[in-house]
Amino acid sequence: MYLLRDVDRGDDLLGWTPNAALPEIVGQGRTPLTISEGISWLLQDPSSLEPNRCFMCVGSRKAAARGVDARAPAIWISRGTGRDGQARRDAPKVGWCWAGNNHAWLGFASTSGRD
Repeated sequence: MYLLRDVDRGDDLLGWTPNAALPEIVGQGRTPLTISEGISWLLQDPSSLEPNRCFMCVGSRKAAARGVDARAPAIWISRGTGRDGQARRDAPKVGWCWAGNNHAWLGFASTSGRD
């Protein structure tokens, strides 16, 4: 067990791609959250996830033969459209986005350290 310090949703990186955001996060002396850390954080502070202010957890990108997998894990709030259906409107979701795509509503969660 460990404690995350100064967790941030990464709103300053809204609209960035995961490929571009990771060097920026590291350059700020921060560490990207893993998907497990992101879920744990939200269980402790559910208000950290808001519509149009959600986040990726690029600390969980899977290693691949040529660096990392093209998928970037993310946590967001669904509007209940498509396969989600109206019954799941405004429900949190865990999934992934392509690392080369940017989304104006997805930041990149990070921490200043782990104790």
